[in-house]
Order: sequence, then C-alpha cells, then structure tokens
Amino acid sequence: MIDVPLSALEMLVADAAHPFPDGQGLLDVARTVERLGYRRIWYAEHHGSPALVAFPPAVAIAGAASATSTIRVGSGGVLAVNQPAVTVAEQFEALSAFFPGRIDLGIGRGPGSNDAALLRALRWGAEPASDAEYQSNVAEILRRVGEQAVPAEPWLLASSPAGAALAARLGVPMAFAYQLRPDNAAESVEIYRREFRPSRWSETPKLMLGVSTLCAETQEAADALGRPAEILLGRIGTRQEPQALLDVAAAAEYQFTDEESAFLDLMRPTIAAGPPEVVRAHLTELADTFAADEIILVTVLTDPKDRAHSYELIMGE
Repeated sequence: MIDVPLSALEMLVADAAHPFPDGQGLLDVARTVERLGYRRIWYAEHHGSPALVAFPPAVAIAGAASATSTIRVGSGGVLAVNQPAVTVAEQFEALSAFFPGRIDLGIGRGPGSNDAALLRALRWGAEPASDAEYQSNVAEILRRVGEQAVPAEPWLLASSPAGAALAARLGVPMAFAYQLRPDNAAESVEIYRREFRPSRWSETPKLMLGVSTLCAETQEAADALGRPAEILLGRIGTRQEPQALLDVAAAAEYQFTDEESAFLDLMRPTIAAGPPEVVRAHLTELADTFAADEIILVTVLTDPKDRAHSYELIMGE
C-alpha cells in the first residue's frame, strides 16, 4: 500500500459515445473513492472544449457531496479569472452550509478554454486577466471566505514558480499540477516551502501533488486504455486544436507526429500507468521525491466504470 494519502481529481472528458458526463456514473465514482478511503474528490472547470466537458465545479460538488457522507469534496479548481470573488465566495459558503467541514475551494489561474470569444463572454467582454488582477481576485476570495461561519478549506492550484510563490505569500496549501508541468515541480516546491508565510489557513506548508495515473490489471491493458488520453496530451503539448477523445479502437490506429512523439517521450516517465504494483511504486517514489503530504490522481478516462476500477486497483481491491 501507499503511505501518503490519496485523492482523486475528476477531469470529465468527452468522446463520441460520452459527449456529456454520466451523472449517475459520476456519483458512483464519488461513492467508490469514499468507500476505498480516498481523502477527497475534486472537479475541474473547463469551457468550450470538445474533449473537456463544461460541468461547473460547484454543481458537481453539490451532487457528489449529496451522494457521500465523509469524503471531502471540492474544486480543482474554480478559475478566479472567470468569476467575481463575491460569486465564488457565495457559492462555497452555500456548499459549506449544506456540507459543513467537507468542502474544499481549490482556486486556479488558467482560463479553462482556448476559445477567445468564449473567454471574453465569460469575462463580460473584458480582455484576459492580468497576473495582478488574478492575484487581487484570489486575495479577495480568501478574505470573503475567511469571514464565513464555516469556511471551505482553500487551496491554490499552481503549475509554475510564480503560482507557488503566490501560495506561499498567502499561506495556503498548494496543489501543484505535476501532471501538466513536471519540469517546474522541483523549483516551485522549493520556492513554496522557502517563502511560505503562516496564516489562518495553514501554519506550515502543505503540498498536494497532481499525478496522471491509470491502473489496470496489466501494462498492456493500461497502455490501451490510456492511449486516447495520451493522444489528447500530445495535441495539447504541441499546441494543436483540442478534439474529443478517440475510443480505444480508434486510438490504437492513431499515428503520432514526430513532434507529438518527442513531447510524449518527455511526459511518459512522469505518468503512473500500469498494473497496481507499478503504479503504487511510481506514486511512492514521487511522494518521497517531493515530500508530498498528499497525491491527487488525475485519471483521464471517459467511462466512469473504468475510472472507478482504476481507483479500486490502486487501493488493492
């Protein structure tokens, strides 16, 4: 088994057979990870992507928290550049009132879309947020949440040294997106720990590491199941337009470009994929390398039954 606590980040993805999340399946996954002893389950915010489904975190959190009783439920993350601070604070105050002591507020920087027109619509016609605007909005969210009777637990999502420095200045736990920017991880974690300022949210640095993870009975099965997500990763990493995930059969026939192959050669060693013993060993190594307090698994599979099965195998069931 793995000594470090595990959590799950649900990246709701679409293919031709699953254009929108199976609501019942989503709740079944939440119940499964709760039964298995995962610490928390989070939901990510995306917009206007053929691959990443626009399913608002606050809505997913309300559904999952209603279907469970003990696991923490939260956002990974709600995007501070898209919503006024007062809206975010009010949403999470309501969630905490319904589910006191179980709600996490993970706050992210990314816009959640590559569609420029959609991003302007999200921001009432405004141009993309500056770093100063983002930092101001995060501080205002934390101020408002801090005034609430039962505040959600805040986390700052980061994928760069700048994001880590902000988390340190604010004194909040940091969820580092190792699954996206493993090259930034060592420097970012070092900055976070060195510059951390104690706050009402945390007296000491607290690090959660996001890791791309997929577990199956054999390496061959994991490779086949994971190939659609690998294709998506290759396209994103080489700045191509996103597309809906291919099914496993179509993905097996896909031919990577030289640029995609080069990018994936760099990323594959950072992904924990394979049979249970391989995945556990990889996660343990990463936890030790970064002295992570927790690992949050990012399992990009459209079928909720496949995601649930991956979570079960990792926990030895």
